[in-house]
Order: sequence, then C-alpha cells, then structure tokens
Amino acid sequence: MQDDFLKGRKDVVPLDERPVREPQAPNEFLLPSPAQSVVGEPQVVFTRAEDTLSDLAREYGLGYDEIVAANPGTNPWLPGENTPVLLPTQYVLPDVPRQGIVLNIATKRLFYFPQAEEGEAQKMLTYPIGIGRVGWETPLGSTTVVSKARDPSWWVPLSVRREHAEMGNPLPSVVPPGPDNPLGSRVLKLDMPGYLIHGTNTPYGVGMRVSHGCVRLYPENIERLYELVAIGEPVMIVNEPYQMGVQDDALYFEAHAPLEDDALPPEERLQALLDRQPDMAGQPLNEHLREHVRSLAAEPRGVPVRIAMYDDEEVMARARVVENTVEMDPNAPTLTEVREMMEEAEAEAEAEQESL
Repeated sequence: MQDDFLKGRKDVVPLDERPVREPQAPNEFLLPSPAQSVVGEPQVVFTRAEDTLSDLAREYGLGYDEIVAANPGTNPWLPGENTPVLLPTQYVLPDVPRQGIVLNIATKRLFYFPQAEEGEAQKMLTYPIGIGRVGWETPLGSTTVVSKARDPSWWVPLSVRREHAEMGNPLPSVVPPGPDNPLGSRVLKLDMPGYLIHGTNTPYGVGMRVSHGCVRLYPENIERLYELVAIGEPVMIVNEPYQMGVQDDALYFEAHAPLEDDALPPEERLQALLDRQPDMAGQPLNEHLREHVRSLAAEPRGVPVRIAMYDDEEVMARARVVENTVEMDPNAPTLTEVREMMEEAEAEAEAEQESL
C-alpha cells in the first residue's frame, strides 16, 4: 500500500525508506515575510492497529473532514496497521488582512494573528473548527469579540429546544457548566447576536458541519486561544474553498469541497481566483496552469499543491514521515461509541438538509 502513493515515480524515496522525524508543531507558525502565504508542510504517519483517522486528526491539529478528504479510500475507523496516512498540515492563509481572528468556514479552520512586537516576525496560530450545519449556517462578515467567559452556562435558544423536542431529546432552558455543556469550558462571544466561538464536550465533531451556527474548537485549543484573545479583537469570517499562496518562491493551490449551501457557484469562485492570481513572474496564469488548477479543484483534497510541478504525486514526494505520537486514553469513548456519535451528527445534518 505504501507504494501506491508513489507509483510511477522513480526519483522519489519510498515512504518506508525515509527517516522518521519528529512531527511539526501542530498549531503555531512564524511568518518571516509578509509575502509568505503558505505555512507548514505535509506529513505522513504510519498507523497502529488501534488508530482511527479521528484519533490522528486531533493529535496532529486537524479536523475530521480534513483528514478524511486527504485520504480518499482509507477506512476512517479501521485504516489498518502500518497504513500510511497523509496529514494535511500545510495551509494556505486566507487572503485577508492578518489581524485578529480569521475564520474560513469552507476549510473549517481558524487563523489567529496576534499583534507582533516591532521588529519581530508575525506569529500565526491555526486550529480546526466545527461550523454550522445546513440550515444553521455560520454567518459571514466582520465582527469583534465583545466578551469572554470561563465555565459558561448555555442559555438554550428556543429554536434549538424546539428541534431537540421534535427529535425526542428535550433540553432544559439552561444547561449549567460541566461535562454535559456543549459550550465546553471557554466562550468568546461575538458581536453577532447568538454566535459564539467556544469549546465542546464532543470533540469528535470538530472539523465537521455539526453546530447550530457557532464555531467550536477542541477543548485544548479554545483554552489556549482564550488566553490570547482580547475583548475588542477583530473577527473576519470568510467562505473561500479555493485559495492560492506562496512559500519559498513556489505557488500553491489548495482546494476544498465547496459548502453544499454556498450561494456562489464553485465555477465562479474558481474563475475569480484564476483571474486575479498572477504567476511567480507577476504575469497572468497561462492556460496550462489554469487547466491544471481546474483539474485539482475537481478532486478537492484540502492539501496545497505546487502547481508548476504538473504532478499528481508531488505532495507525497515531499511529505515528511513522522512519528506516531497518538496515546490511547483509557477513559476515551470506544470506537463503537465514537462511530455512533459521528454517525448521529451526520444523520442529523442530512435530515435537516432534506427538510429544507
């Protein structure tokens, strides 16, 4: 199976012959130049028999949908022992001002740009997020953080209570702090009535469309972000499934599956990007590059690709093989329980979409 990744390439070291290195830090990156708009690098990890893609996603700073999209054909629950899994841990930054919090709901990622001290390189933090499912879309636009809270109570909106009552799972009007509170231990309130950035008591849903419009993070990620973000911090929410960026004088293209309820056709989004993006010489992209980008967009995997390579295998050719650092938690839900939670969340989203 290892050879399947690199079939046809005679000039590339096979994955199982590469040195196994320490994984890159999953969430924090430096931007030494304002011209750099791609961070990180792709990684490959070999699974153990008990690993799931959900386990690997959380360990390496990814969301569930990200890691599944990057590994088509791999069973997310039973990938099998010694299976190479591509970790899509290279990211194109959203093409917006680098300040405060930036949420790209199409890629299901949050980017945070803290204020850099004079003379210091810009730091950037990025985390996977869960977003609003169809019918409960996370809104787009500019806003600010207006308040913060530890161990919040959840004042359940009437619309959510009504939905749960119809499902035979009624909720109280207020859920107190604790393990049953879906807001988790930290909340950042936005200047958009009813919308929050918060933790979760069901981390396996991070990286999916499972919320009622709010943005949820892994518990360990919201705790870190909470300490850094100040009241008044700007927040920009965008929907950009197709992005281009530059790293080390190479132009990259990253494609994600457009959201099902996107008001703008994907062809229009892609064409607008192609029309405004120059090549590395500052010239409009030639038709060969445009066609290559279109072919990549047709099979979105959420992994930045160096478009000048014209090579479907270029990502795996440069991916670094890293240690498997997943530690099994004896108190974690069983595989069956996790699958049931994930399938229940997906079924709810599908049922809601069919009712629209």
